[in-house]
Amino acid sequence: MKAALIFTGSGPIVILTSYNSFGDVKLLAKLYAKGIDKFIAYDLPLDLVEQRYGNHYQVVTHDLSETDDLRVLDFNGERAFRLFHLNELGEPFKYESRNVG
Repeated sequence: MKAALIFTGSGPIVILTSYNSFGDVKLLAKLYAKGIDKFIAYDLPLDLVEQRYGNHYQVVTHDLSETDDLRVLDFNGERAFRLFHLNELGEPFKYESRNVG
């Protein structure tokens, strides 16, 4: 499982996914279905995400299957951005749909 802080047009969100890559076409399709067609994603250490979100993390991961799936852990951009220091973020993954612009 992977966790990421994703910067979208409407603000940051935190996701959990069983996809191995943020560039996986199936994951990109799921994000697109949620209205996310342009983003910058930063890997987050799972243990850190679990620590910062506590019981909410447990509730969300209980519903996340080991097959290709996606869960939004935090829609509150202000909280998501505040919970993690910039030096805790992994390398950025940038994506922009061909349908943008």
